[in-house]
Amino acid sequence: MSTVTTLLFDLDGTLLPMDNDTFTKGYFKKLIPHVAHLMAPEPFIAQLWRSTEAMVKNDDPSLTNEAVFKKHFLEAVNAREEDFFPLVEQFYAGEFGELSHLSEPTPLAREIVQAAVDKGYRVVLATNPLFPRPATEHRMRWAGVDGLPFELVTTYENSHFCKPNPNYYLEIVQKIGVTPESCLMIGNDAFEDLIAGKIGMETYWVTDCAIQEKAETSGKEQLPFDHQGTLQDLLRYIREELPALRS
Repeated sequence: MSTVTTLLFDLDGTLLPMDNDTFTKGYFKKLIPHVAHLMAPEPFIAQLWRSTEAMVKNDDPSLTNEAVFKKHFLEAVNAREEDFFPLVEQFYAGEFGELSHLSEPTPLAREIVQAAVDKGYRVVLATNPLFPRPATEHRMRWAGVDGLPFELVTTYENSHFCKPNPNYYLEIVQKIGVTPESCLMIGNDAFEDLIAGKIGMETYWVTDCAIQEKAETSGKEQLPFDHQGTLQDLLRYIREELPALRS
């Protein structure tokens, strides 16, 4: 009998099918004009990547991802927060929301999460917290999972670690008061999502938009997983194989 009570769902490439490269290029193209008067496009994008990498590598539990990113970016470009970030935040709150065409939403996403909720499972949106809350809410809306009773949605404001740091998953279980062994992490990335298994979570590898490259280039073998399948398989698994926690 499964001891799982909580399902953690990745968003990009899992509940929201997409090609990461296509999406990233498209949204950078829209973001650049908002800051073009402050910084040329190429160095701006290069610094975005470097500051994102600093956020991913951070292991200081006293600093949110937002704090790490802003400090790294502003020191590198010798700028003030009030010059850059109101413009960036305005973009994420507004125009970013018009980029749904860079993803490939499926009605299966809402059916999957709703099926879990209907059977009594707690649900978490465990999306890599590289984005501010408004950008995450837009992507939830595109995926059709807005308004569902997620106990936690990880964003760069409320998280202190990123995938693939195991501390990202430990922070989630601490916040919602569960054990890793009672969680099933569901995601498409064979490294960033399946690494949840290292702290004792069950894992489900979603193969529709599977990402294996990082797993293969991390110097390690493919991380093990407990289940794998398409989104359609996942829906069937939740409906037919996971035991109901309430009738």
